[in-house]
Amino acid sequence: MQLIRFGEKGKEQPGVLLHGARRDCSQYFEDWNRAFFIQHGLAELHRLIALEGNKLPLVANETRWASPIARPGAIICIGLNYADHALESGMNIPEEPIIFTKLSNTLSGPFDDVTIPKQSEKTDWEVELGVVLSKDVNYLANEQEAFEAIAGYCIVNDVSERAFQLERGGQWVKGKSCQGFTPVGPYLVTKDEVADVLNLKMQLHVNGAMMQNGSTQTMIFSPNFIVHYLSQFMMLEAGDLISTGTPPGVGLGMKPPRYLTKGDHVRLSIEGLGTQAQQFV
Repeated sequence: MQLIRFGEKGKEQPGVLLHGARRDCSQYFEDWNRAFFIQHGLAELHRLIALEGNKLPLVANETRWASPIARPGAIICIGLNYADHALESGMNIPEEPIIFTKLSNTLSGPFDDVTIPKQSEKTDWEVELGVVLSKDVNYLANEQEAFEAIAGYCIVNDVSERAFQLERGGQWVKGKSCQGFTPVGPYLVTKDEVADVLNLKMQLHVNGAMMQNGSTQTMIFSPNFIVHYLSQFMMLEAGDLISTGTPPGVGLGMKPPRYLTKGDHVRLSIEGLGTQAQQFV
């Protein structure tokens, strides 16, 4: 299944993408949020689609695409999770996952404009695989249990302000939590439709020029490992979003570094998970 959300900011509604058409599920479900996932909503949604899928109301083409999940309890990110990205950043390959967070209010739609922060000269791009959880977990026993806790996968642009992140006291959350810095979508693909999550092509273009061209094959820590690992340190909740790191080609790693400015257009895609695009303003 491909879960979507649509509508103006603050009034988003849940839906699905069926045969290329957006369908409205709001008469059956409140939202794709923690309550939906924890109450086995995916199974109910699957039954609804099987019985009524083609009868669900169509969403108008001009209606805004929202993040495919409601605002999560947490956005947890994994830093330097691709060996070649760690090297381009001049940092050691981590022996354990590097964990940081983004404020959940940074969540935005896949085609929303992104505002460059005041005083920013180093706003950067990062195409990442997002993982959304289907249940609350803590102290998972193994990676199989972690896999069972995953609802599906999506595209995340982990937009970053490098000066805030690296030059202002070393606290990454400051460079990661500016308004609109987590575009997600266009849809959440349930895990049963992703044959091999560790073999997905990833690309990102800026103004039509390819900057990132990688694959989840070079990921150091797999999604299953990450979910299991995180559960040893914290309670993860249904609907939480985990962003699993980026391949090489970010602006920080270029010689000289290149950053986003007003009017730049960023387009990113992951095989099987769609394409998103933002204008930076």
